[in-house]
Amino acid sequence: MVKKTYAVFGLGRYGMAAAKELVKNGMDVIAVDLDAQIVEDAIEELPICKCADVTDPKVIEQLGISNVDVVIIAMANNLEASIMAITLCKEKGVKEVIAKCSNEMHQRILKLVGADIVVFPEIESGIRLAKTLLTSGSVDILSLSNELSIVEMNVKDEWVGKNLMELNLRKKYSINVVAFSKNGKITAPVNPESKLDKDMLLIAIVNTEKLTKIK
Repeated sequence: MVKKTYAVFGLGRYGMAAAKELVKNGMDVIAVDLDAQIVEDAIEELPICKCADVTDPKVIEQLGISNVDVVIIAMANNLEASIMAITLCKEKGVKEVIAKCSNEMHQRILKLVGADIVVFPEIESGIRLAKTLLTSGSVDILSLSNELSIVEMNVKDEWVGKNLMELNLRKKYSINVVAFSKNGKITAPVNPESKLDKDMLLIAIVNTEKLTKIK
């Protein structure tokens, strides 16, 4: 597993669950919340936990967000703050910004301002988000049940140059690839004989627990 650096903005139930799961798995996590009491309560479980306003450009600079690989913005109850945080993170060159939203309209807005992925808190578990990030670089985009999700996942190095028939992902990992995404273009249905390349994203229906077993 490639070790990445994460930041989590907003330590409600969702953000706290994601941050704790990432820390438990040895990741470097910068956790931030505006509420001093929440930060004080979280500090024992989250080694780097700051009380700060992530809508302030100076704070983003001081936190060193430009060196972070993935930022999770878990502030669905504050659209304005989410928009500002996304904008600042993208200005600092963060490759992947994941934002939590409260409805479809907010989802569209957060995508427009630069969020790479927007998730609904009511259908997304913070722990599951962390697990899928840790294991396969995938992120849930829709939960179908407690066990099944539709995810967007990276092509692993050992899959490059092979096709779905060769990899047999459905049998090995219960991964049912339904579409390919490349350069913003989605191809569906998939041709099982098409060779995978590193620039592709796979959109798949997966068993979440089995997904975490991919090395």
